[in-house]
Amino acid sequence: MPQYEGPLFRPPSESYSLIVQITIGCSHNKCTFCIAYKNKTFRIKKLDEIIRELEEARTKYRYVEKVFLADGDALVIPTRDLLVILNTIKKLFPECKQISLYGSAKDTNRKTDNELEQLKEAGLGMIYFGLESGNNEILTFVKKNTSSEEMIKAGQRIKRAGIPLSITIISGLGGAENFRQHAVDTARVLNEIDPEYLGLLTLLLQEGMELYDQWKSGKFTLLNPREVLTETKLLLENLQLTNCIFRANHASNYVPLGGTLPQDKERLLSLIDKALAAPEHIFKSENLRGL
Repeated sequence: MPQYEGPLFRPPSESYSLIVQITIGCSHNKCTFCIAYKNKTFRIKKLDEIIRELEEARTKYRYVEKVFLADGDALVIPTRDLLVILNTIKKLFPECKQISLYGSAKDTNRKTDNELEQLKEAGLGMIYFGLESGNNEILTFVKKNTSSEEMIKAGQRIKRAGIPLSITIISGLGGAENFRQHAVDTARVLNEIDPEYLGLLTLLLQEGMELYDQWKSGKFTLLNPREVLTETKLLLENLQLTNCIFRANHASNYVPLGGTLPQDKERLLSLIDKALAAPEHIFKSENLRGL
């Protein structure tokens, strides 16, 4: 059986997946809006340990449709070892329809085009990519350790390799001071990448986050629910995606939204306008929001 260390985090769409930790924690682990891996020291698990856990999982589970490779930075693993892991999964779980993992721009861009194509051929069926914002000032402020240009390059390279891409962005990450730049620049980067999937979370601060301390000291101003929706509307107005499943139905979101872009764009904008004109009670209360 997989041996888990610390709390596990996975995309909502991986709720029924077999989760296997092939890394522990996150190699960057400095983003000011995240505390997911603060209590973990990053390391790559030994290859023989990973294979043993996969073999044990095969004896336990009769049917495994999806496998998610955790933790927060699995693409950092050298390609030769990732290929061994992917091929082992295909051999042990021939019924598996998708293998996925989190990947960063820097880890993507460290790999050659040929390496990305090899990962695709070996069965990597989805990369979850935390864009968060397309504005470089915001990315620097939250210590994301990358730029919008690096993320455009990485996203386009993933798509050229034929690997489906699911991008996450965080509404409200620019605060009240920079919500327009956040929306417009994020839309610009997304248009350049044109992902297959787009997930919108809403910023949720917790004690232990550096951004929480900045908010408490007055260095950062949170958006209220109506301002969050106004920002989301501006984002959608500027998006020009060709065929993207859009979801803003995470527990952190004040109002659930979902559709396919571009065909549902006007419907989504109409829903936002209705919500903006509605009483306060239509917004999810703070005690029901969570990650």
